[in-house]
Amino acid sequence: MSAPVGKPTRRRGRPSRAETADGTPAAKDRILESARTAFAASGYDKASIRAIARGAEVNPALVHHYFGTKEGVFAAAVAAAAAPATQGLPQDAQFAADEFGERFTRLFFGIWENPVTRSPLLAIVRSAMNNETAARIFRGFVTQQLLSRIAGGLDAPDAELRAELAASQLVGTVLLRYVLKAEPLAGAPAEELIRRLAPVVQHHLTGEAGRSLGEAR
Repeated sequence: MSAPVGKPTRRRGRPSRAETADGTPAAKDRILESARTAFAASGYDKASIRAIARGAEVNPALVHHYFGTKEGVFAAAVAAAAAPATQGLPQDAQFAADEFGERFTRLFFGIWENPVTRSPLLAIVRSAMNNETAARIFRGFVTQQLLSRIAGGLDAPDAELRAELAASQLVGTVLLRYVLKAEPLAGAPAEELIRRLAPVVQHHLTGEAGRSLGEAR
């Protein structure tokens, strides 16, 4: 049966013009928020496009329209959750050699200490810890958007290794403090942790390879 005259047809799976107009950009934000909730509650494997759409109060076709597959939704959720960290890093400039350790450590803790930015990051990290696909997406984002920019600001032949060592120092702290809630780390004041960790991060980034932190001083 042909479509009524005067009503444009649309391909199956595409959101209607009304849905798209009504959903830009609010619907995309709702979808990402629903996705983080679904990934945190059910894990990457069990979270579904249908459940994400239901949580965002949109048609599943709209989720596919904006993000494609579930991998696409997860990748977008990672980017949105990590945006405060990536936006806080300079783009194409050398980092000040004597201040970046504290600057990066303080930025990192500022994001994780803030409940608004910590909540979506926790959802992403928990999913990445339990699923290889989610871990691959998260690892790719961290490598391309975070570590590459840190390494790009270092004048050293082993810049990528230095950036990964510095990041691992902070990521390990994050996992113990915010995910596993290991004491006394979980209850320690953030300023004390920044004070202790910043010199270590600085040493990984700019210290002489093969020398200990004490020797570097």
